[in-house]
Amino acid sequence: MTKYYLNAKLNFDARPMAKFFRKSQHAPAAKTGAVSGSEAIDDYLKAIFQLSGREERQVSSTEIADTLAITAASVTNMLQKLAAFAPPLVVYEKHRGVQLSKTGKKRALEIIRHHRLLETFLHQVLGYPWDEVHQEAERLEHFISERFEERIAAKLGHPEFDPHGHAIPALDGSLPTHDPRTLAQLKPGQTAKVASVSDKDPEMLRYLATQGIRPGVRLTLGEQLPFKGAYQVRIGSSAKLALLSLSLAESISVAVK
Repeated sequence: MTKYYLNAKLNFDARPMAKFFRKSQHAPAAKTGAVSGSEAIDDYLKAIFQLSGREERQVSSTEIADTLAITAASVTNMLQKLAAFAPPLVVYEKHRGVQLSKTGKKRALEIIRHHRLLETFLHQVLGYPWDEVHQEAERLEHFISERFEERIAAKLGHPEFDPHGHAIPALDGSLPTHDPRTLAQLKPGQTAKVASVSDKDPEMLRYLATQGIRPGVRLTLGEQLPFKGAYQVRIGSSAKLALLSLSLAESISVAVK
């Protein structure tokens, strides 16, 4: 199987690191001027950023509640608090949705940078397989200092993408522009390169690894089986066709040249 996935996992527990990183919150304020806040606040800002998409649309309380697996009432209460910050972290209109303010967006991008750098560090340096790094990074992302973040980036050679192919925000918060398209949106016979895969489901990542599907691999879409069935997909130059469900095909982002 691919070297990308099958790395030997070291006997490493992230919890002691989380306790250590927690101390960094007492360090002097970061040079970026980012707002410091609780884990819950960071999770909200990150969820709103990811749900709002490239167009930065308003996000509903229901979407946030589904993403964070909490009640809509809890979301409403938190959004009101975030809007009351000075400066406000969100622009919130009841029954109309929420958008990140400039300050909230800056903090969200910082947390996403932490997360994706940590995923890359865990994968490349500590040998974690790509289906385990997301949850570990979720625990650690709130607690690292800007100095530690810089050390990780330098150690890794300032990577641009994490193990799942997601772009790592630059220090200034910028992200590369791209035309998002999923494998399911290709036309039969069309070939594209895997740009990224969703990191939310470890079981799905393990399955994709067994099929040899990872960022950089070329896929050719075949026919979809009747009644919205699975897609026939050729992986690389293999003559054998693999079957991918609709949900899997929608979880794979591709780049078409």
